[in-house]
Amino acid sequence: MNIRVILAEDDFLVREGIRRVLETAPDVTIVGEYADGDAVLAAVEADPPDVVVTDVRMPPSGGDEGIRIANRLRVSHPAVGVLVLSQFAEPEYALALLEAGSERRAYLLKERVHDRRQITHAIRDVAAGGSTFDAKVVEALVAGRGADDSLLHKLSPRELEVLAEVAQGRSNAAIAESLVLTKSAVEKHINSIFGKLELAGAQDVSQRVKATLLFLDDGG
Repeated sequence: MNIRVILAEDDFLVREGIRRVLETAPDVTIVGEYADGDAVLAAVEADPPDVVVTDVRMPPSGGDEGIRIANRLRVSHPAVGVLVLSQFAEPEYALALLEAGSERRAYLLKERVHDRRQITHAIRDVAAGGSTFDAKVVEALVAGRGADDSLLHKLSPRELEVLAEVAQGRSNAAIAESLVLTKSAVEKHINSIFGKLELAGAQDVSQRVKATLLFLDDGG
């Protein structure tokens, strides 16, 4: 499958860096590069890509333009995936991106861009209807809830990374490859996570974990 990507980033040097990383992926083709949200939406309307990779802050608003693009496309072009890139682990942006659901949406920190495997993995995920959220953003969401509000405060940083992968429905083998762990190590982490979250033995565990991640802003 060839994944057609529109790249939206107003900083020329950053855009060039992302483009060069993506050009090394054999199944990704950049079909357009833009520096503002209006141009992106017009390009999608004219010829919808498979995925839009966008900075979270761009003209014309200079604020959460990437989130606005994602939300607009959720209505006008639901089959188009959106990967939002951010300089900082800002939970409010991630939660805004999730308001209408996680399908075909991803949120990564720009520091991941140099790792072709991570950014292309996220692009492939959203193109296939899945989702990806940066482990550091997950940690920030957990911290924002406070220790008394969630069982998630019991998890170690590595367990939070594994949890972010589990919540996206990935197999143990895929998680091991993504996080550079052995499969047995992943299994041990998952057993520990489910025990700490009191989910051991639950049916459809991945969906329950995903719900925990996506609704951290709800006191439940």
